[in-house]
Amino acid sequence: MEHSQVKELLLQSLEHERGGIQVYENAIKCALNDDLKEEWGKYLEQTRNHERILLRVFKELGLDAEEQSPGRGIVKQLGQALVQALQTAQKTAAPEAAELVACECVVLAETKDHADWELISKAAEKSTGKQKATLQSAADEVEDQEDEHLYHSKGWCRELWIQSLGMKAVLPPPEERKHVTTAIGAARAEQQSEKGR
Repeated sequence: MEHSQVKELLLQSLEHERGGIQVYENAIKCALNDDLKEEWGKYLEQTRNHERILLRVFKELGLDAEEQSPGRGIVKQLGQALVQALQTAQKTAAPEAAELVACECVVLAETKDHADWELISKAAEKSTGKQKATLQSAADEVEDQEDEHLYHSKGWCRELWIQSLGMKAVLPPPEERKHVTTAIGAARAEQQSEKGR
């Protein structure tokens, strides 16, 4: 295991969770669908908790949670760009268009978030001692939530786009109703939504 890269992964993950909080705070303002607002409100609280979990990881591993790195700086810029897109959409776009922008920004943010936590879990598998226990404990707390965030958000985005195209949408999406937390489950839910149109 390359210790410096584990630290880099954690730095980027923490920065991304912080950006994710801002993404959700702004996305909720763009959401029109009450079920979507409720779901994103839940995800916002979970994302705040993920930040706390990562801060605990830094403390337990004796790492500086505020250390800067070039990669962390890029992650911060990406998060700020998503927030700026959300704010611009809210100010300048029709409400339905702003909601679609919000869905897309959430999916983009959750794609990286999901990848980060998968990598933290893989790092835990190959670590030893305190690092292994600390990383595994954090991943165990968060990974299922991240699966839900990604797959459900993609479902919302797909169905709201379908609705905007004037076609029959399935809202809330099947991923939501079936509590999907795997890629296979998401694919099955998408197939089911196609059959229901």
